[in-house]
Amino acid sequence: MEAAIINTGTFPPISRAQWLETLRAGGAALRRGDAPPPLSYSDLQFENLRQNGSQPGAVAPGWTIVQRVDDSDAKRANHQAQDDIAGGATGLAIVFEGAPNAFGYGLPARPEALAAALHNVQLNRIYLRIDVHPSSRASVDWIVELMRRKKVDPARLSLSFGIDPAAIFAGNGSLRMSIEALKASMPPSLAHFFAMGIPAVLLEADGRVMHNAGATEAQELGVMLASAVSHLRMFQEARQPLVYAAPHIGFALCADQDQLLSIAKIRALRRLWAQLQEACAIPPSPAKVHVETSYRMLSARGVETNILRNTLAAFSAAAGGADTISVLPHTAPLGLAESKARELARNAQLVLAGETHLSLFADPQGSSEDLEILTASLCEAAWEEFRQIEAEGGLLTSLAAGKVQIRVIAARDSRLQKLREHGSGVVGASGTAADDSIAMLKADRREAPSDGVVFCESLPPVRLEELLRG
Repeated sequence: MEAAIINTGTFPPISRAQWLETLRAGGAALRRGDAPPPLSYSDLQFENLRQNGSQPGAVAPGWTIVQRVDDSDAKRANHQAQDDIAGGATGLAIVFEGAPNAFGYGLPARPEALAAALHNVQLNRIYLRIDVHPSSRASVDWIVELMRRKKVDPARLSLSFGIDPAAIFAGNGSLRMSIEALKASMPPSLAHFFAMGIPAVLLEADGRVMHNAGATEAQELGVMLASAVSHLRMFQEARQPLVYAAPHIGFALCADQDQLLSIAKIRALRRLWAQLQEACAIPPSPAKVHVETSYRMLSARGVETNILRNTLAAFSAAAGGADTISVLPHTAPLGLAESKARELARNAQLVLAGETHLSLFADPQGSSEDLEILTASLCEAAWEEFRQIEAEGGLLTSLAAGKVQIRVIAARDSRLQKLREHGSGVVGASGTAADDSIAMLKADRREAPSDGVVFCESLPPVRLEELLRG
């Protein structure tokens, strides 16, 4: 097919049998971009392979361990960031206020707050991502200016800017410019970005809003594909060759305590992205995948059970081949986490990276026939969701008409009904009162911003436990 298919939006259907065939034939597309070929167990020399030669004794995981910078107090956030890096984190995620995954908190969306939060942080030694937020496009300039002041070459950094207008539209229910104005203004912004020569992820297809609002795994994936296609269209409008555009597109999604389903979802994303590039006649480039543990799976009661949920989700993300992983603190449903909860979130990944040898396997679940069938089923359903969104005029248009929201809310209601019918509640939550003695940082929870010129029905994050109690 030709790149012109991006303009027509007429992507052909693909059956589960076809997906299964591509999965069996194209295992390399399911691994991280820098992952080595799979090794046999007898080839592994754990003590040698898991050490980073440049730093004796340091664990060298196959993924980046990311900690959130989401405190509304910038100085306090800076202390947290430095503690996280000293404690073993290899990446930071800046979560500004108004971000759909800020959950009522977040760093003030101002350049001076960003500079304060990253004070004395050696950015050339870590991965830095900006999670999607209403001022995402402006934050690119904030980062570039900060690099200039620090005399750091942005081209030598590992960056992700996480721009995704659809995620903001769906999560907050508003955009600060019309869809037409957005489409017209993005290409010049992209051209400006390319002129700076920064080898970073600029646009991200973010499915976390859908997941935390109650979407099925296939819906989350389908929305991400539709978002990625809209990004490709923007690159076309900016007159940038798609072969150079694809590496600047990243993906963000959630993993929860359902290990097999989460692993299959990440594998399916890689296969879907490979298929989409093939359909658009783009030479294949590996998907850059960021995974954050699920907010909707967490409970505000019996919060200690969230530690296990987070660990299972982090394992799933690593086994599925995520490039970067962020674990939410287990106390997130109660408010802004303090140092102990943040440390536990970080240490869950450090144990997985340093003590399980999981990072040594390029595709730990690659030999599972059941997993391949599950992955193929997700691919089939996600591709159909994607085609449905394209038939509705693309993701932003579908959101404006409320069509994606109708399907997501219906999926959430169906999930709740099945949980109630089978008596499957949230472990540790039933009959347990919320624990007011758990230490939390003092911070005011803020409502998501609602200002804008175009509006849609928002899809705020909702935890299953609170819905079951409600």
